[in-house]
Amino acid sequence: MEDSDIIALYWERSEEAIRATAAKYGNYCAAIIRRVLGDGRDVEECLGDTWLGAWNAMPPQRPQRLPPFLGRIARNTALDRYDYNTAQGRSGCTAALEELGECVGGGAGEDFDLRRLGEAISAYLDTVSPECRRVFLRRYWYCDAIQEIAAGYGFTQGKVKSLLHRARKGLRAYLIEEGYDL
Repeated sequence: MEDSDIIALYWERSEEAIRATAAKYGNYCAAIIRRVLGDGRDVEECLGDTWLGAWNAMPPQRPQRLPPFLGRIARNTALDRYDYNTAQGRSGCTAALEELGECVGGGAGEDFDLRRLGEAISAYLDTVSPECRRVFLRRYWYCDAIQEIAAGYGFTQGKVKSLLHRARKGLRAYLIEEGYDL
């Protein structure tokens, strides 16, 4: 089934939309959730929450591209579950989030407008090479391990670490230039 047909089903409020979404994008969303959580314990629950999030978002939203739209919902759902799990002393993609925390500081949630911060990060990523952007997103959006990124692009782990270090350094400088007090 085409994405436009799936979106139309959501707008018609047909339950078939959820079945079609799960069939076509279940593995994609489950992979994103697993990367964030680090294990498969909560994947099914997060997938259910992802489909509910899509159901609640359409309408009024009509996404241009369904995979990134669903990926964002899946990631946010997984991050919510991650917060819940880490509040109980469990861990997930801690290393990647701590690395990125070096750029935005410790109090990002309290001191910054997160939407504006997200827009600033996106604007910064528009200034770097496509190679750097892909590595950055794989690490900090999908929470991929450095080894997986290196294998996926045919890089050494050292090259991936170097790209990420330069990207974080550049992001920090960019955010300071944009007026963030880091």
